[in-house]
Amino acid sequence: MKPQIKSIYQGDLRTQATHLASNESIITDAPTDNNGKGEAFSPTDLVCAALGSCMATIMGITAQRENISLQGLTWETTKIMTNSPRRIAEIHITFTFPFGQKLSDKEKQKLENAARSCPVALSLAAEIKQILTFHYL
Repeated sequence: MKPQIKSIYQGDLRTQATHLASNESIITDAPTDNNGKGEAFSPTDLVCAALGSCMATIMGITAQRENISLQGLTWETTKIMTNSPRRIAEIHITFTFPFGQKLSDKEKQKLENAARSCPVALSLAAEIKQILTFHYL
């Protein structure tokens, strides 16, 4: 099996992961509340960002099939951590659809179901609460 990502620990609680197919890299830092500098995404930030991006991607696939434009879709993500053990307890994501996008209730339900069934959402532990809000302007 061929690796897709190559990573290195750079020291001072910083890592770099490189996507081998594109040669794009991501840097992570430990957060300031966990002995780090907080100068980049933390690994748990990436988990939360991956969840939102995955949901948007799966909604995008559904939107293409249904001939719906999601151009301009935005989302905001909030991570809530717990201690003992330190872990993600909740991920809140608020999706805001482009102003003037007229979607039927059926279309909205298809998009929301798509978001909830993305691979990252289905891969996270059941104990991690995924709280989603959808704003249709």
